[in-house]
Amino acid sequence: MTTDPTRTAPSVPTAPSIRTAPTALTAPTAPTAPTEEHLARATLSRAVEPGDEHAGRWLRRYGATGFLDRLLHAGDDTSPFPGTGAKRVASWRQRATAARPGHDLDTVHGLDGRFLVPGDPEWPRQLDDLGDARPIGLWVRGPADLRTWALRSVALVGARACTPYGAHTAADLAADLSRQGWVIVSGAAYGIDGAAHRGALAAGGATVAVLACGVDTPYPRGHDRLIRRIAEQGLVVGELPPDSHPTPSRFILRNRVIAALTRGTVVVEAQHRSGSLVTARAAGRLGRHTMGVPGPVTSALSAGVHELLRGDATLVTDADEIVELVGDIGQLAPARRGPVLPRDLLAPATAHVLEAVPARGPTPTTVIARRAGTTPDDTLAKLYELHSLGFVERHGEGWRLTNTATEASNARRGGP
Repeated sequence: MTTDPTRTAPSVPTAPSIRTAPTALTAPTAPTAPTEEHLARATLSRAVEPGDEHAGRWLRRYGATGFLDRLLHAGDDTSPFPGTGAKRVASWRQRATAARPGHDLDTVHGLDGRFLVPGDPEWPRQLDDLGDARPIGLWVRGPADLRTWALRSVALVGARACTPYGAHTAADLAADLSRQGWVIVSGAAYGIDGAAHRGALAAGGATVAVLACGVDTPYPRGHDRLIRRIAEQGLVVGELPPDSHPTPSRFILRNRVIAALTRGTVVVEAQHRSGSLVTARAAGRLGRHTMGVPGPVTSALSAGVHELLRGDATLVTDADEIVELVGDIGQLAPARRGPVLPRDLLAPATAHVLEAVPARGPTPTTVIARRAGTTPDDTLAKLYELHSLGFVERHGEGWRLTNTATEASNARRGGP
């Protein structure tokens, strides 16, 4: 059995060290005369369903042209692929016989697109981590270089029927990641996917839509304008040849490409049976980072995310936390802490005396000293210090807390 030289060991792709949004690098010009490899794989992309590991195994053994030759020219009484069901092989043969690869290639070229196969300079090699479920090829529209963009990309996925909170969060995350030079990859569906694409585009960033249909067939129809805009400014990618329609199984299988193509997957909102959880789990199996944005515990649309977070997923709330996981070593999110209060800056002994001063009614120094467990002289010294800082005030022979800190406390801590 021969080994496909384009396949490598699973590994998370290394991101280029850039800090600005990726430029729209000009993609390689489509060849005027397609190679035998491109023609064979274009035929097989119409004959074989995405993610078919049976076909992937024989592709790995015979190569695309060899596989197609055995499929089309083996006699009816011959089993060209031992161990693969006869019905499956018959389906492949029927579709391959009817395929018009030259027409499909001309169609995508007419849309300023191209057909990528393993071994092409633009092929994202991290897709090889899918093994026998690797795409046969990718139909691509858009001006950028897919391989370059994929090296610095993050998937943002989630519920179609999302809440305003989810849509707002997805758009903000996409925009902030775009400003830090990351490419946003999603599935162009309603809800979270669409919000992520729009957030990236609004920030002048880069975005990739991975479709479960032909790249000439915008789906959903309501996102026709959005997908066309992505094709003009970003990339539209699909495994299926032109004029192919989406099906439920194709949506699920499409998710493995999103997971493999990117350095990590962020789920914003998802129910327990959401397809976005399939993407996240596929990312985990491939060694990619899996992240989730928490939502209200009462929201069914966040229940799937919370279940994900109970496993191996990492909780994230902003772009900095995402970049800390998927970015270069040393790109740490800023430390989170509450506001520093003036009393936080007091010496421990002084703070201890302050805690002993009651909020109501003047209290003698001796009583405060007894409550603080120190001597009256030490207590009195600390009370005068606290008075200068505006924490306490004196009433006759007693002390009480002030209602608000004076300007002296701000001056002491260097505040405005």
